[in-house]
Amino acid sequence: MTRILIADDHPIILSGVEAVLKDTPYDIVGSARDGASALKLVDEKRPDILVLDERMPELSGIEVLRALRQRGDRRPVVLLTADLSDRKLLDAVELGVEGIVLKENAHSHLLSCLDEVARGGRWLEPGLVQQALDLKLRESMATPNSFSTLSPREGTIVALVAQGLRNRDIAAQLGLTEGTIKVYLNRIYEKLQVTNRTELAILVRENNDRLIKD
Repeated sequence: MTRILIADDHPIILSGVEAVLKDTPYDIVGSARDGASALKLVDEKRPDILVLDERMPELSGIEVLRALRQRGDRRPVVLLTADLSDRKLLDAVELGVEGIVLKENAHSHLLSCLDEVARGGRWLEPGLVQQALDLKLRESMATPNSFSTLSPREGTIVALVAQGLRNRDIAAQLGLTEGTIKVYLNRIYEKLQVTNRTELAILVRENNDRLIKD
């Protein structure tokens, strides 16, 4: 059995998580109503995975995650959240969170998330993955590197290329001609010192690499 510690200040959520994990390979070894209590229970209960509410009294789920990582504790953490701001999403991903599940989807997604995390993988709500990549791309473009030389329009085209869109799809989305997109791409290649869209996509992926690594 995989040992689970859960923390949430809402009894209904705690009961819901317990119901989802009933008769599964997951054993709830402890529960807490705030982040500080959850942190204290880690050493006592020795869970394999922590399932934490992002918004709790004392310490939030992200603050508990940060405290664990700062003391060298790499055990997996899954965040439950009703919503997540852009900054908190980046903080969680950069701290190496193993899972993020929206509370509205917990009844159908939590078990899948835990299964993936228990196998050593990571599981984020599908919509949050692209949101995180888009945020990181925008952040990298604001820093003093090659991306900062791009105009806002060029940055948009780079993001669309990274999503796998073809020239004609990008043109349709931006209200431009396919020929204009090709001109933009040639200028982008020159600025970023790449020769084709494959190299461009790799460059973007490398800039976002720490989003998917511990």
